[in-house]
Amino acid sequence: MSKMFCFQCEQTAGGKGCTNGGVCGKKPDVANKHDDLTCALVGLARAARDKQPGKEADELMMQGLFATITNVNFDGKRIDELTKLVQAEKEKLGGAEDLEPGVLWQGDTDIVSLRSTLLLGMRGMAAYAWHACVLGKKDDEVTSWFYKGMQAIGEEHTVEEWLGLVMEFGQANLKCMALLDEANTSAYGHPVPVKVPTTIEKGPFIVITGHDLLDLKQLLEQTEGRGINIYTHSEMLPAHGYPELKKYPHLKGNFGTAWQNQQKEFDGIPGPVVYTTNCIVPPRPSYADRIFTTSVVGYPGIKHIPEGGGVKDFTPVINRALELGGWAEDKKLTGINGGSELMTGFARNAVLGVADKVIEAVKTGAIRHFFLVGGCDGARAGRNYYTEFVKKAPNDTVILTLACGKYRFNDLDIGEIGGLPRIMDMGQCNDAYSAVQVALALADAFKCGVNELPLTLVLSWFEQKAVCILLTLLSLDIKNIYLGPTLPAFISPNVLSVLVDKFNINPISTPEADLKTVLG
Repeated sequence: MSKMFCFQCEQTAGGKGCTNGGVCGKKPDVANKHDDLTCALVGLARAARDKQPGKEADELMMQGLFATITNVNFDGKRIDELTKLVQAEKEKLGGAEDLEPGVLWQGDTDIVSLRSTLLLGMRGMAAYAWHACVLGKKDDEVTSWFYKGMQAIGEEHTVEEWLGLVMEFGQANLKCMALLDEANTSAYGHPVPVKVPTTIEKGPFIVITGHDLLDLKQLLEQTEGRGINIYTHSEMLPAHGYPELKKYPHLKGNFGTAWQNQQKEFDGIPGPVVYTTNCIVPPRPSYADRIFTTSVVGYPGIKHIPEGGGVKDFTPVINRALELGGWAEDKKLTGINGGSELMTGFARNAVLGVADKVIEAVKTGAIRHFFLVGGCDGARAGRNYYTEFVKKAPNDTVILTLACGKYRFNDLDIGEIGGLPRIMDMGQCNDAYSAVQVALALADAFKCGVNELPLTLVLSWFEQKAVCILLTLLSLDIKNIYLGPTLPAFISPNVLSVLVDKFNINPISTPEADLKTVLG
């Protein structure tokens, strides 16, 4: 049996690393192809040193890193094709040696830890950069950092140098998140708060999941007037807040809950599902014939919608929706806690638009504390902590939330404070820039530092986009973050000690104990 090594996600085997097969469903041969692709990208970065790589190389760098994120591409053939394209582009630049795959995960424990932290963070940033790129937005500083970072992966550095690179990367990712925010808001407007139903109306429908808003926009355009309703799933939920997307009347609501529940929720549904980015779980035979992937997503035997000069042809998906026909009657679905309505759209403009009410509520004592409860979700036990934390948070606290971890509690009705809902969904991990800007604006209003605000970050992590956001928060010197449900396997004890000493990162314990520690 071929072997592999992967410890990039929170659910890695034994909390140490997957060696016989990925917990995510990734086969050893595919995992090793991911390593080969990563090493080829190091070669491309080396070949690009002191040169102008060009558009093709830049896009391959982003796509290649993105394709290796957890639950993105399980298709070994497509990974091989991408690796060949990377190597061909490298030769155009004059050639360079690829990194030997064994180097990635071997060596001194602390060096491997820091090298892995940087690499996995760059994989996350590549996803954000790619979403901005397809909307025509690039930042030369962000793009050049991919080359700098991948060159560094293939070099020797001291622990201090690695720590410096990791913090520098955090600032680069902040620029990337700002770039993506600009790309999305300039294309679709600033999100506004909106209530999203979870009932699926009778008749043909398509479910779309992932983060790519351009794919959703094109699907909405191509289904207009066809009698087909469109429903978001998981990471795509925040799309309902964007004015240029919510104006389509056949964008009806949200299907299902978090990404890790898709095998149960998609089982035999009478409609197709489009995966625009990551978080594909190996599909069951009962619905594999109605799954479509696009962009860097791939799974063996699953139909793929290719790029088409900037416009993707979703005709096969549309035809499948018409064939399947949907349900004969409305299908009432609920969230994890039984709620039938979700709210989203509390991005930076929406929150800062009521900043005067928020500030006044804090000054009068109506709001005692803010908790940002967010991050990536997963299937492993222990994540009910976040549900219980929100349920037990006192009535004079506000819950800001980001990313798919919110599906643990976003259907709860925990009331309002002064007309403001106590749960405010700021979007996905893509929208973390909004949370940073709100925190900075509040700090400015109260004339204090972010760490002096009545604000605590309680984060869950699963994969690499959570890693790059955490590194950005640390690069901003944000302290006292609560992180769970388990700490990353790629963080060595010594590196963890440095992070605890410098940033006071706290592993989560129990909701009751952590609330008591924070609130006194």
